[in-house]
Amino acid sequence: MNSNTYTVSFTEVAVTAQQDFFELIPADDKPLEVVGLFLGQSSDEGDAAAEMLKFKVSRGWTTSGSGGTEPTPRPTDPNDPAAGFTCEVNNTTVAKEGTEIVLHSDCFNVMAGEKLWLPDECTWKCSQGQTRLTVRLIETPTDSLTMSGTLYVKEY
Repeated sequence: MNSNTYTVSFTEVAVTAQQDFFELIPADDKPLEVVGLFLGQSSDEGDAAAEMLKFKVSRGWTTSGSGGTEPTPRPTDPNDPAAGFTCEVNNTTVAKEGTEIVLHSDCFNVMAGEKLWLPDECTWKCSQGQTRLTVRLIETPTDSLTMSGTLYVKEY
């Protein structure tokens, strides 16, 4: 099965509330596989600001979120075709409805960020029948954070 790898990113976004950092909607007959997740911030420095933020990765939502932007997925190989899937980032009204299937739940220290490459047997997958996959911040930061993030996605 052939796949192409794409990045979906947001840069220097003020994060003040719970939100879907990433929402992916697979194209017809083109399953997705998330292989890497990177989150970081550039506004809080020093030990006093080193809060821990909880996030989770889920699939199964039927209603899209809103309030964010719709970046164009970028192929890591310039010879690959345009992505078939669509995505949204920083939705402050989160995706909902349907049956949530939590694939990963964790927290990260805002000073260190989150840098996660997934081994082949642990990647997060989603297909058209499972509607969408989200990476969600599930708690409100103590203060506004200037955050950036990238998701690495294979499309089959």
